[in-house]
Amino acid sequence: MTAPPSPRATMKDVAALAGVSPKTVSNVVTGTVAVREETRAKVEAAMAELDFVPNLSARGLRNGRSGIIAVALPDLGTAYSAELVHRIVAAAHDRGLAVQVEETASEPERERELLSRARAHLIDGLILNPIRLEDSVVKYADRLPPVVVIGEVEQNRTDHVRIDSRLAAAEATRHVIAQGARRIAVLGADADPAFATATSRLRLAGVHDALREAGIARDERLEVSLLPWSMAGGADAARTLLAREVEFDAVVAFTDSIAFGAMHALHDAGIRVPDDVIVTGFDDVELSEFTSPSLTTVAFDLGAFAEAALGLLESRMDDRVSPPRGIVLPHRLVTRASTSASPAGYRP
Repeated sequence: MTAPPSPRATMKDVAALAGVSPKTVSNVVTGTVAVREETRAKVEAAMAELDFVPNLSARGLRNGRSGIIAVALPDLGTAYSAELVHRIVAAAHDRGLAVQVEETASEPERERELLSRARAHLIDGLILNPIRLEDSVVKYADRLPPVVVIGEVEQNRTDHVRIDSRLAAAEATRHVIAQGARRIAVLGADADPAFATATSRLRLAGVHDALREAGIARDERLEVSLLPWSMAGGADAARTLLAREVEFDAVVAFTDSIAFGAMHALHDAGIRVPDDVIVTGFDDVELSEFTSPSLTTVAFDLGAFAEAALGLLESRMDDRVSPPRGIVLPHRLVTRASTSASPAGYRP
């Protein structure tokens, strides 16, 4: 016969084991009152021994907070999303916050569901990564709970953390031009305003900036749009490019995942990277250093990105009326083997 589960430990149980008052235990749990380090250590040891789980619902009734935030990204299946969520969860844990992770899959309704939970005080704030302002709940800023937008959606309604994607894409393009490329293919380059994401618009504009500077005419046959921005999508985009039977000597991919898929498809077609075609990515995910050849890519500090987003969110939870703030983080181009040659070019 299965033994009944042990009763859940209470604050009184923790207080008795630690030799302190239940109020002191509450102060440690909520963080609302300073507690001496020696006392805090005794309380935390007692909580660990008793496997004590704070009652967040009751805590929320007292201070209006659940201690939970939500992070919503369009596609959790990408390497970039995995690394970013890892950094956000770690930084939130250091702040005593739990994180609920959601995938919006580019569906605005999923953002609205998160807003409903926030209004019901189930979560304290949101970190959102919308792909288009037109489809996002961010346009209803006056009705939003504390929100920080990350990524390329340009707006002044909420706090915002981003890098300068247009400038970064221009720098990647200038690099391949400096390596001798003149027929530059762009993967992820959706120019149709009805469907283009904020990221694709900005990065494509950056590519065009660099082409104009170099006196290279834009060729729309070299621009391939794709969704999702995945390795499989990158491989399909490269195959689409090859099927167009146009010459090219470089590929600027709008994410590392797209670049990985494209390099796979180019290899299958007998096209050598970097001897025939050079390739750049964007995000500097861990895998980019370990592909063969290793990938030249735009890098930025994901840890600093997560810290900036959480810092803005915590400030916004405490202050709902101050004007929105924006943080633009620095980036750099990391050059690796995928652009280490002057490319001979692909000719169908």
